[in-house]
Amino acid sequence: MNHLFRSFYLFFLILFSINEIKAQVCTGDLGAPIAAAGTDFGTGTASYGTPLGSATNYNFVAGTPSDGSYTIVKSTTNLNPGWHQNIINHTNDPNGYMMVVNASNTPGIFYQTTVSGLCPGVTYEFAAWVINILRNSGIKPNIKFTIQNNGQTIGEFWTGDILEGSATDWKRYGTTFKTPPNVGVITLIMTNENPGGSGNDLALDDITFRACGPKITPVIVNTSSSTANICEGQSATVNLSATVSQVYTDPAYQWQVNTGSGWSDLNLPGAQSTQVAITYTKAIAATYTYQLLVAERANINSPNCRIVSSPLTVTVHTNPVPIATFSGLPCEGSTITLAATSGVTFLWTGPNNFTSTLQNPILTNVIPAQSGIYKVVATNAAGCSTTTQLDLQILPRPVAITNIPNGVTSICEESKVQLIASGGTSYHWEPAVGLSDQNIANPIASPLTTTTYTVSVSNGLCTVSTSVLINVTKKAKADAGADKKAFFGKSVNLEGKASGDNVTYKWSPSTYLDDPNKLNPIATPPNNMTYTLTVSSNCGISTDDVFVRIYPKIEIPNTFTPNGDGKNDLWNIPALEAFPTHTIKIVNRNGLTVFEHKDSYLPWDGKFNQKDVPVGTYYYTIYLNEDFKTLSGWVFVVR
Repeated sequence: MNHLFRSFYLFFLILFSINEIKAQVCTGDLGAPIAAAGTDFGTGTASYGTPLGSATNYNFVAGTPSDGSYTIVKSTTNLNPGWHQNIINHTNDPNGYMMVVNASNTPGIFYQTTVSGLCPGVTYEFAAWVINILRNSGIKPNIKFTIQNNGQTIGEFWTGDILEGSATDWKRYGTTFKTPPNVGVITLIMTNENPGGSGNDLALDDITFRACGPKITPVIVNTSSSTANICEGQSATVNLSATVSQVYTDPAYQWQVNTGSGWSDLNLPGAQSTQVAITYTKAIAATYTYQLLVAERANINSPNCRIVSSPLTVTVHTNPVPIATFSGLPCEGSTITLAATSGVTFLWTGPNNFTSTLQNPILTNVIPAQSGIYKVVATNAAGCSTTTQLDLQILPRPVAITNIPNGVTSICEESKVQLIASGGTSYHWEPAVGLSDQNIANPIASPLTTTTYTVSVSNGLCTVSTSVLINVTKKAKADAGADKKAFFGKSVNLEGKASGDNVTYKWSPSTYLDDPNKLNPIATPPNNMTYTLTVSSNCGISTDDVFVRIYPKIEIPNTFTPNGDGKNDLWNIPALEAFPTHTIKIVNRNGLTVFEHKDSYLPWDGKFNQKDVPVGTYYYTIYLNEDFKTLSGWVFVVR
């Protein structure tokens, strides 16, 4: 090849390559994807998808593909370590598959498909999403898009080298072409133009083939939005309009609607033009999506040969179904909380010009004048409103009244008082202790101690309380103490006790007492005496007696002369006759008992075993009774 020819060839090749690379995807609007010509490789739960069969000349591998092979997977995780390990399908569908290709050492077809039923003279777009899956630098994928009609090439496009990038660096490549007049079977072919080996590995997803036409700009008239909102039951007219760039020679139009069951043609005035009015009468809640089909007039009914606008959406929103309630007792003076549901904004109105925009407004210290109908308008996020209401009747506060002036009274211990409450329809007293019945208006109260009784007076819902203090005055009680004993001329302390509230006390008779007006006077009676303690209060008088026994004075002689002359012959203690249980015991200096006698009185005659005891000193003990200490001393016997 001479130099001039080589230069011309290179120039032609570069010019051709530049023209092909500049080929681009559709700049107008597209038709619906032609299913027979495109694929997103499906979805599933298995790790690997279904082989493509005749759609490729490469071999399928359920694992890491080698040169000239491919696999259908959800992710590149655990595949070739030279690849990004976290690449997933282009749409990020966790169950979606993609095609992973390891290029053959020689260029070849790794994807192809055919489509028929196309219209002549129509522009189509063939596109796909591609990513270089190498982690490091290597041979770059360079994909050639070829379009054939009945086996004859009618269009080509090269992506050029696709550079390495991140695990999310998906890029969309495609080209447009126009079908010839003799359109037949169109074949779409993708080949990798660079050889395999160290690199040239790629992933492929979302291959599409669609009609390409003018730019359609749909609008909802008098708005800047592609959406409109209507409330359920409302009647309204929505005007749809579209501007279409001049591409087709004889354009035709058809508006379609989809309410969730698929697209269908509208059969309304203007439905075959760029403007149509949609009238809703008592609209039913649903989402209505509209689109405009555009094609050459001869092709308007051919799904593969027309384009479609972006959608316009009219949403008929359900109205809120609010429920209005209140909490708290509807009683005068209480706090009532109004509550509404099913909305994002609220407007309350009620008696006495009441208004509130709170969802749950609070009424404090309510009065009967606030009774009446409270209405609330609940509005949802779509601006749809519904009104509901509640009837709030505030009961007047009961008036709790008792028969006790100023709420305080007094009774004597073990006495009773009748309590009477009024102002309601039911009554409850606390505490129950001392009441004949705590659930009546007029119980009999007989508390043992000072007690505050609280009565709750109710008119059915509303309750108020009031209290009554019953002061219990303790009754007077006298305790003169234990009986006393003393020798003549000696004094004893009386041990009186008095209990009760606000008592006075006095001893009688007052004779031989140092002070009859104190509880513990000193008594010095000359003989036996009964004293009475009288304790008095507002709640009565109580008396109690104490007996003071006076024993004669005991005089014990310390000598006697038992010589038979009739004078002082006996050791005589006459006062012992007053102690019927006394015991006398006399011993000599050696401790020998020479005389012992108990109970009845008997003087000692100075004898022991009927014989006179020797002159000398003898020792005695005298036990009188349990009230006195044992007496002891000595007596001298003289002859």
